[in-house]
Amino acid sequence: MISEKAATALATVGTVCWCIQLIPQIWYNWKRKDCTGLPPLMMLLWVFSGIPFAIYFCVSEGNLALQVQPHLFMFFCGISFIQTCYYPPVQLPKIKIAAILGIFAATCVGMEVGFILWLRPLYRKGTHWPALIFGILASVLLALGLLPPYFELAKRRGRVIGINFLFLSVDCLGAWLSIISVIVGNMDIMGIVLYCIVAALEMGIFTSHIIWCCRFKWFRKGAVEETDLEMESTNDAAEVKSDLETATNDVGAVSGTEDHLRGKI
Repeated sequence: MISEKAATALATVGTVCWCIQLIPQIWYNWKRKDCTGLPPLMMLLWVFSGIPFAIYFCVSEGNLALQVQPHLFMFFCGISFIQTCYYPPVQLPKIKIAAILGIFAATCVGMEVGFILWLRPLYRKGTHWPALIFGILASVLLALGLLPPYFELAKRRGRVIGINFLFLSVDCLGAWLSIISVIVGNMDIMGIVLYCIVAALEMGIFTSHIIWCCRFKWFRKGAVEETDLEMESTNDAAEVKSDLETATNDVGAVSGTEDHLRGKI
């Protein structure tokens, strides 16, 4: 251990970042009234990852901040998940959203109470592997939650849509601070692996959007090509519309001529 005080300070700031990182995303969703590009599966996996995280920290009797953090994380993830279900493109009925929330709340309370009461006495006696299983499960779910955005990136040639960059920055900062805290403190291999995976996946999202900007936004050639494609599409649509109007007028003229001839006859 290099410095216990430094490790504690860094871990505390990282924990705070991972408690509040979703607030900018929630505000962003509410302002746009649209969650296109923000996968509901991402938020759902993060919500479920909070359950084993809470069980792990409560069973291992971590400090109060570590026990509160998973519950705050679940709360904000739950709000964001509701938004992805309520706003376009999903737009589930309110009764279905309420049913999903009820099922999750019952599952969360049941699992936490049952496993904490069962595993805490075992942990105090020195049997740590059951709690470790929940820690690993939570880490896997958290990392898996960052995979669905990559499918959204593939749909848009790497462009990030619907994900707030302030949220992503705070979340990434929390991961890096946690990595440093583990390095200067106790070398927890599982913790380092988890934080590195999260940081790498989030940096990949940033990199993807930067590459898209370089290809289609920042440089003149890409912008001109994009503009030309849009103009060609607009011109084609205008030509089709003009042809349809001409054809309609011709049909109208023929019909009028026939009526005039019938009147003479």
